[in-house]
Amino acid sequence: MSGLFDAATAEVAVPAEQAFDYLADGIRQGEWTLGCSDRERVGDDLFRGRSLYDGRETYVRVLPRRELLLVDFEVGSSADALVPRISARVRPRGERACVVTLMAWRTPDQDDESWRRVRDLHRAEIHLIKGRLELSF
Repeated sequence: MSGLFDAATAEVAVPAEQAFDYLADGIRQGEWTLGCSDRERVGDDLFRGRSLYDGRETYVRVLPRRELLLVDFEVGSSADALVPRISARVRPRGERACVVTLMAWRTPDQDDESWRRVRDLHRAEIHLIKGRLELSF
């Protein structure tokens, strides 16, 4: 297994709390998550969408922790098969800027191609997050 963890990061010209609110919004995540777009709420903190890559249905449980400016995501092919795999962290960088980091952990059964795709998608997604946040500020 090559690589167990990966991160993509960007400095964003918005206050940290604004970035956190955007990342923690399960519906608005569909604007930037290429692996689970076109979101719909199917539970209190549970969402369903489709991968732009292969069209597969994906479920995501969103677990925001405001005090840490951290959002954990459990991801799976069904609501009963969720695995903690992705996190988004925000770090303040002055009053009107922050650093946003997307983090991914490789699952034991994930093949090299799938893991490479996750890493590549996160590099694109971090740019989408930055663009959406700075456009709205």
